[in-house]
Amino acid sequence: MEWQLFDVDHQKADWVSIHEKICQLLIPVRTSLPSLTSEERKHRVEQLVKRQKYIIHLTSSTAQKFIFDGKHEKALPAALHALRFSTKVYGSSSVQLVPAYILLAEACIGVGNLQQASNYLSQAQWIVLRSPDCSSAFQHRLHRSFGLLYAADGNFDQALYHLANDIYLATSAFGLKSVEASGGYFHMANVFFCQNKMDIANSLYAEVTDIWHTFLVKSVQTQEQIHKLRAEKSPFTEDKEVEVSEDTMTEAQQAEAIQVLNAVLDIREKAPKQQPEETARVLHALAMLYYLFMDLSKAYEIGMKAFDLLKQLPQQESLEAIGYLLKLIDSQPSCTK
Repeated sequence: MEWQLFDVDHQKADWVSIHEKICQLLIPVRTSLPSLTSEERKHRVEQLVKRQKYIIHLTSSTAQKFIFDGKHEKALPAALHALRFSTKVYGSSSVQLVPAYILLAEACIGVGNLQQASNYLSQAQWIVLRSPDCSSAFQHRLHRSFGLLYAADGNFDQALYHLANDIYLATSAFGLKSVEASGGYFHMANVFFCQNKMDIANSLYAEVTDIWHTFLVKSVQTQEQIHKLRAEKSPFTEDKEVEVSEDTMTEAQQAEAIQVLNAVLDIREKAPKQQPEETARVLHALAMLYYLFMDLSKAYEIGMKAFDLLKQLPQQESLEAIGYLLKLIDSQPSCTK
């Protein structure tokens, strides 16, 4: 059963969240095919499917970003469009529908409609059970969504069971220290936090911070290499040689990193027992993140906060790394402190 958008507020949310982005793309998709030769028709159908797949990508990434931003109501229409076009392209029982069902479920959890979320997850689970070759990438996301659903319902044992499966499948598919796996650790930490099992929660929050910190260090290094190549390149150098690997983070990953790292920072700063080294590590990660977004004033402010915190500690190994980041930020022409 699909989420119906009946009232004016939902229609407005539908337009704001996704219709503005896909309006022009929908015109050829909804236009009937004229009289064509079989070869022309074949080419037209191929172009149509290609356009529909692009709409699926656009609506899915938009929905995911809204979910990470905490704008779950806006995510619903985008996720629904993703489901509709996925059904058109792949059929109603294809495993390719699973990501759209997951997005719809997580958006429903965010607006408090747990029963509708359960319905969407049941649809996704039914497809996965009928698809023995379903990838770990899809399965780990499904387990994560079930974990979020049970956590929202207060069933922490079931939530931990599904989040453990999420982490296992994500690490199998993407690696032990992958950002894809970090979400499972983060949500598991939140469950233990709700159970007041702070030692376990703190350990998991530290793991989440470490994963993102490592990822962001590499991303900053990649950006430096790109800037260096651009500065050194000859006028005869192919542009594509310089552009390689420039987009190290998707919009959804950016939104996830902001949500997760700010949540961990808030927990660290409010904890009765302060852990300044862990807090400084989260701050360093956030400073790198904002530097990559070119929000330089915020990156400098957070970087200085981490620097000042570390100066108070007996062991100051991380000071050099943060000091280097502050120099990088300061070297940008648009940096205003």
